[in-house]
Amino acid sequence: MINLTILGCHSATPRANAFPTAQYLEINNKHFLIDCGEGTQRQMRKYKVGFSKINHIFISHLHGDHYYGLVGLLSTYGMLSREKEMHIYGPKGIQKATMQMLKISESHAKFNMVFHELTSKESELIYEDDKVTVTTIPLNHRVYTNGYLFKEKEKPRKLNMLNISGYPEIDKADYLNIKAGRDITLTSGEVVPNKSLTLDPPKPLSYAFCSDTSYKPDIVPIIKDVDLLYHESTFLADRQDLAKKTKHSTSIEAAKIAKDASAKELILGHFSGRYPDTTVFQKEAKTVFDNVSLAKPGAKFTLK
Repeated sequence: MINLTILGCHSATPRANAFPTAQYLEINNKHFLIDCGEGTQRQMRKYKVGFSKINHIFISHLHGDHYYGLVGLLSTYGMLSREKEMHIYGPKGIQKATMQMLKISESHAKFNMVFHELTSKESELIYEDDKVTVTTIPLNHRVYTNGYLFKEKEKPRKLNMLNISGYPEIDKADYLNIKAGRDITLTSGEVVPNKSLTLDPPKPLSYAFCSDTSYKPDIVPIIKDVDLLYHESTFLADRQDLAKKTKHSTSIEAAKIAKDASAKELILGHFSGRYPDTTVFQKEAKTVFDNVSLAKPGAKFTLK
C-alpha cells in the first residue's frame, strides 16, 4: 500500500497558505520524508504524519525551498532525545551544509546522522530493504537534482486454500515453502506445481517523485508504468519562455511525461506564485493526460 501526504507543494518563497516542497510517504509500512522546505515540521504536526517513524530523508537538490527546513527538523529530533540514526540522501555538499549549521547553533542533535551524498548523473539504486527499493531519477535543473522512484518489492504468492485442501498430506509446515514458490512432492512421487497451490500476489506499487526539472523525456524508461507520478509544473504553457530560462516544466510537459510513461495518475505541483488559481494547471494538463490531480497542503493519495 502507498499513502502519500503532501506537506508543501509551492515554489520559491513560503506564503501564508502556501508551503514549499515536502512530502511524507508511507510505502509497504516504510516511512520516508521527501524534501524538506521551510515549515515542514509544522506541516508534519498539522497533518499528523508519523513524525517519529521517519528514518530516511530524501532531498532532491540544494535550493532553499527544498531543504531549508532540514536543519530545524534535525534539531527538533535532537531536542526530543531521538536515539535512532537518521539516513539523509541528497546531493554532494548536503552533509557539510547541514553539519555546519548544527555545529554553529550548538544543536542538541546527538543521534547519529548518516549522509548518502549523490553525484551520479545516471539512475542508481540508493536504498533497498526487504520491502522497498529507491532509485534516483536524474533531472535537469539549474543545480544537480534527482527525483526518486519508490517501488514495493514483490510480495510472496498467496495460498490457494481451496486447491491445497485437495491434498490432505500437505501440512501447515509446508505453507512457507509454498509461498516461496516451491513445488510440493507427495509421498507417491507426484509433483504438485506451485502455480496450482498459489494465487498471484498483488502487483507491486510504485511512486515517482520528479522535483524541479526542465522537460526531460529520457526519464520515461526509468518511471515506465509507474502507479503514481508527481511532476513539477511551475508554469502554464504560455510561459514556456520562463520555464526554459529557469529550467522548470509546464503543465503540458508534465502531462507528456505521464502519458509517455503510461503512468496511472499524475499529481502536479511546485506552482509559481503568479497563479492564484491552480485549477488552470489541471485543466491544461488534461488536454494531454486524463487522470490529473493537483497537489495541495494536506492532500492525501492512497493506493492499494
